[in-house]
Amino acid sequence: MEIKIREVVISDIAIEGLERIYKYGIETFAYNAATIFIDELYNRIYKLSEEYLIHSECSFLPTKTHIYRNIIHGNYLIIYRITAKRIEVLNALHGSRKPTTIKAAKKIRI
Repeated sequence: MEIKIREVVISDIAIEGLERIYKYGIETFAYNAATIFIDELYNRIYKLSEEYLIHSECSFLPTKTHIYRNIIHGNYLIIYRITAKRIEVLNALHGSRKPTTIKAAKKIRI
């Protein structure tokens, strides 16, 4: 089975979440560690163009077609949606967030 390469689009909410993760990392672990962590996270996001089916379905957003999936990176979740033409990164947040916060990703439009 051949995997189609799809464009990766990141929502404004996800960008804000990534910025919060980075700022927290700088405050908690220092600049170098935070930079390495956020670089790894962005690399995983951009690899979604080819590897979007590798990650598991987001258990908070189940669908028959499994279009909502998440990357788990450390304690963080990157929630994305698979569409016919692109991969939409919806949110980036800590995994300990309330389920209602995670479920709200379904309403994000890009």
